[in-house]
Formats: sequence, C-alpha cells, structure tokens
Amino acid sequence: MAGDYLYSEEAVSTAPTRFEKFLKIFIILAVIGLGAELIWLLGVTPFRPFARIDISGCEEISREELLLLAGLTGSSTYVSTDAQIVEKDLMRFSYFESVRVFKHFPDRIQIVLEGRQAVASAFITVDGETVPVFFDSQGVIFKIGRNGSDDSARLLPVISGLIIENPFPGMRLPAVFIPLFREIEKIEISAPELLAAVSEIRINRTFSSSYDITLYPVHGKIKIRLPELNEDLLRYTLLMVDVLESNESGIEMLDFRSGIASYVPKEAPSE
Repeated sequence: MAGDYLYSEEAVSTAPTRFEKFLKIFIILAVIGLGAELIWLLGVTPFRPFARIDISGCEEISREELLLLAGLTGSSTYVSTDAQIVEKDLMRFSYFESVRVFKHFPDRIQIVLEGRQAVASAFITVDGETVPVFFDSQGVIFKIGRNGSDDSARLLPVISGLIIENPFPGMRLPAVFIPLFREIEKIEISAPELLAAVSEIRINRTFSSSYDITLYPVHGKIKIRLPELNEDLLRYTLLMVDVLESNESGIEMLDFRSGIASYVPKEAPSE
C-alpha cells in the first residue's frame, strides 16, 4: 500500500525556522521605526523652534541684540524663517558690510557676519560736543562717538576738511572721496608705519569733483601737499621731510601737486 502514495518536494510544507520568524519581526519593527523617524524628521522637527542658532564674525554686538535685529525669537522655526528676509533685516544695520544666512535642515540656522572695519576717523560737533565718526574703505559712516570698541581705541588717520552735516550711521560720503579711503586701507595693510607717521590728512577741495590733500607729519613741522595718496609717494615724501627737518631748512610746506617738488618757506617772524 505504501507504494500507492507519491510524495513530492512541493507537497511537503516546511514550517519557518526561528531565525526566519525573528528576521521578519526585525524587518517589520525596522520599517515602523524608520517610518516614525521620517515622520518626526520631515513632519515635526522643521516646525519646532531652532535647536541651534550659530552666529559668527562679529563680536561687537551682543547675541541678544543680533537676534533682535534678525527678527529671530524662541519660537522661530525652519519652516517659518526666510533666510533672505533675515539677511535684509540685518543689513539695515549700518555696522555690517555683509550678511549671509544659511538654514540647515531640519532645525539649525547659521548667520555669518562681516562687520565694517574703520580705516579713518574725523571729528564733528554734535549738540555742542566734539565726537569722532568712523569711516570704512567705502566712505561709509558706520559709527558715531566712542563706545569702548576696538575701532575707537585704534590709532586711525584723522581726516579733516570734510563738511559733514547731520551725520548718521550708514551715511555715505560723495563718491569722489572713495579712492582716498581705499588707498588708506591699502597702506594700512601693507605699510601701517607710514600712516602712523601722519597725524592728520586734510582734504582741500579745488572743484566740486576734485581735491588734493595736505599731510601733517607726527614728528616735524613741514607739511606735505599731494595731488593724491599712494604708498610710494607717501614713503618718498616722508623721507624727504625727515632729511629737511634734520637740516633745519626753514621750509613750511613741500608741494608735490605738479609732479616736481616745490617748497613754501616759513614766513619770517615780524619784529
């Protein structure tokens, strides 16, 4: 009778092993966990307040004031914050030369600031008090008065001869003066000792769109009148002044505006 029954591999049902059961359960749990993670990452975290707000590049202003200027609060989220709007809000503050804002998904924002650097200062009268104003290389007034910052403490070239009426942070000087401030910045980087030898740079307006300058050396009484400012000319004229001062030449001013040095003698004292 046994020969009347045929068995095939297809007819034999094998029960799953314990490993296979464990593997199936693990896969199901992993899928559920991954789905929950994706829901949290994509559907919850971007709507929650920022976990990190990174600010770099400016130590002159407190973090609290920066966040206020940026319009960021404790309830700001990745979804509710527009990086371009934050940049525009911060750029309204004249102290910043550039602002870059990056949102990092899902709950971080990064603010990279570049503050304006003072290259020169001037003195003005505000409410009967003489206070300094500070210019960057673009001729922008970005700070008025001393507030204990590094720019106020640094020895900067003093500019005179400018007519500044009702100054305010963010005010720009006429474009004709920008080459002078850019050149001051270049010399400050490459040869700061030359600028340190000059106590004052006076702007002499010739026409509405042109001017020349007068330099007042720190050590010495001979003034220098130049058509423009550059490092080579400044170095040469300061060297000449040193030589003439040591010889007691009786010269009041050296004039290089024509390209050839000329001088103005001191007036003889009246008896």
